[in-house]
Formats: sequence, structure tokens, C-alpha cells
Amino acid sequence: MSKTINLNNKTIVISRTDSIGDVVLTLPMCAWLKKEFPDCKIIFLGQSYTKPILESAPFIDEIVEWNKVEELPVQVRVEEFKKWNVQVFIHVFPNKDIAKLAKKSKIPFRIGTSHRSYHFLTCNIKPNFTRRKSEFHEAQLNFELLRSYGIQELPSLNDLNKLMDSFAPKSELPEALRGMIKTLNLGEGKKKVILHAKSQGSAVEWGIDHYAKLAKKLSDDGHAIFYTGTHEEGVNIRGNIPTANNIFDITGKLSLYELVQFIDECDVLVACSTGPLHIAGALNKKAIGLFSPRKPIHPGRWMPLGLDSKTLVYDEDCEKCNSGEGCDCISKISPDEVFEVITENVKEIV
Repeated sequence: MSKTINLNNKTIVISRTDSIGDVVLTLPMCAWLKKEFPDCKIIFLGQSYTKPILESAPFIDEIVEWNKVEELPVQVRVEEFKKWNVQVFIHVFPNKDIAKLAKKSKIPFRIGTSHRSYHFLTCNIKPNFTRRKSEFHEAQLNFELLRSYGIQELPSLNDLNKLMDSFAPKSELPEALRGMIKTLNLGEGKKKVILHAKSQGSAVEWGIDHYAKLAKKLSDDGHAIFYTGTHEEGVNIRGNIPTANNIFDITGKLSLYELVQFIDECDVLVACSTGPLHIAGALNKKAIGLFSPRKPIHPGRWMPLGLDSKTLVYDEDCEKCNSGEGCDCISKISPDEVFEVITENVKEIV
């Protein structure tokens, strides 16, 4: 990676207005810009609900909540964009309305993939690459948008992990939950394990019965198990949560700020391809992702970053998945296999 255009003392907008996991995987790009150009200003244009993630990233200088800007009259939105005095606007997640606003605001350098037709009218730097069929990870592919600013080759996953070293939670746990963690009397080598059983429809899921079997096995082995998720998810899975003194249902009890902190307090998180899995990876917890091998939702594209992350699929050569068909082979990953990954103590770099 070598610099070609100096971005020091420039203001750069990174626009990613989609979900939590996608935002986490955009952070290495922000960290690289700050590392290479320490005097640049990075504004992240995101959604309000991802703000706790962005506030955990010290290399982001300012957060703008798109859902609030979107409520303004169109001309006021343009004035809002202009007042940021932006030199570079990077559309990591394409959005037609945002692309039009960036052009109307006369931002000098507007970067967006050539695979969006409206970018031909709104962007003046259009890297030609596709995410859907690529063999690269989502976080690596974000760097394709930086070819004009020094990226000669895409960073390795290890490079991305190093860029995330400073990611850390910015809030504290509720006193009751903090006290409960302190009173846990776990034996040597026993772990605090989060099971995030649902995904709000963002991924192919493993199945709540499998999580129940895993929770029971972990409980019998002396580990502490915490079910997390939204209130609605808790209502749907509560009847399948085993009863034991070391199994805790905290669904619906944590804000996203508190969830980030709680993940940092624990040792392991098990989930399918969803936001909390990527948060755990960013915090260098043992993030165990359960995946379908079907492209483009396979782990090669969406595995969690992190020094101690691990992904499991049932059959990498699944015939249905390789043909692009919907498939439930993820449900054939056994709870015993996940248990073995949780209880092993050797760290791996993905």
C-alpha cells in the first residue's frame, strides 16, 4: 500500500447506512485512512441505531445520522452536506438519494462503484469491481474504493485485524448485570458464552433447538451461558431456553451500547452471520460463526474478523449451495462440534 494522493487536512465522508455487521466491516477502511493520513477528518454517515458501534471506533471523528438528515427538506439537506466542507465522499453502501445529494453539494471527489447505473450521473470516480462474485472478504472489498488514494493491493485479513486494535466499548453495563457477572463462580478454564440465536432475518439460521442442546451441554460442563437478542426474539425463543442456574436469558434487556460492553465482558459468542458476531470478532473474542457455504452469503465473504474467530459450515461442497439453491445444510452442524470449538483453547487467525 503506497500513497498517491495526500488526504491530510481533508474531510472524508464514509457513507454506510445499512446494518450493524456491515458497519463493523467498514471500520478497517476508516482506520486505514486515519493511519495513512493522520490529519484527515473522517465523517461516518450511518444510521442512528449503529451509532454505538461507531462511537467505539476512535479513528472516526464525527458521526452523522442519515435518518435524521433524511427528515429535512431536500434543499436543507444540500446545505447540511455543504457545511461539512467535504473533499472526498465514498459511497461504501450505494444509496441513490445520498449520491444525488453529494453531487448537488459539489463535493469534488465522489467515489462509487461503476456497478450502480446512477453513479454514472453522480460520481466522478467509479472503480469497476463486483462484490457478489468476488472471492474476497467484504471488509477487503471496501478497499477497492480507495484505489485512487494509495491502495495497490487489497489488505490481508491479518492486516484488517491489526487496524481494529483500538476498537473498544464506550459505555458501562447496568449495575445489576455487572454485579451478576462478578458473582459468577466459574471453575478454571470455564467460559462466559453468549448464544445469539436469531438474526432478524439477515442470515440463514442454525435453529433454536440446536442452541438449546448446546446450552445444556455447556451448562453441564460448568460454563455460564447468556442468551442475547431483541425483546421480540426473546419472546419467540424463551420456551426453548433450558433451565439451569448457569443459563441466563438477557434478551431484550440490553441496549446496543450495553451489548457491545457485555460482549467485551464475555469469552465466546456463537451466532450465524449477524451483527453481534462481527462485534465479537472486532473485540477479539472467540467469535464462532455458523454459515451456509452458498455464495454470496458464505464465510469467505462474511466471516467475522478477529484474532480468535472461527467459522463452521456443514459441507463446503454442498451441491445445493454450490448451485445457488436455498438449503438448510447449516442445520446439520452438530451442537457437539460447536461445543468442541468453544472449549478448545488454541487461538487461530482466520
